[in-house]
Amino acid sequence: MIDVRRVDDGSALNFEVVVREGKGETRHRVTMSEVKSQQLTAGKHTPERCIEAAFRFLLEREPKESILARFDISVISHYFPEFERELPRYLARF
Repeated sequence: MIDVRRVDDGSALNFEVVVREGKGETRHRVTMSEVKSQQLTAGKHTPERCIEAAFRFLLEREPKESILARFDISVISHYFPEFERELPRYLARF
């Protein structure tokens, strides 16, 4: 289960993400600019849905414990160059 919650700490798009799998959970702080949100979703999905889709993408490639505790969504492409190309498929799933 992936729980995405928007956090208001002065910046426009900050999220707390909790990933629960089995008996454990991990917590993550993720930032994303408004521009990047529009770019990744073509304006068709909420930022929260975009973050959830990004985590689904990541979890298919690594365990939850390997996902950085704090990061900006733009860094995913540095680790997984196919991220932006594959994301629409994850957005369409749910």
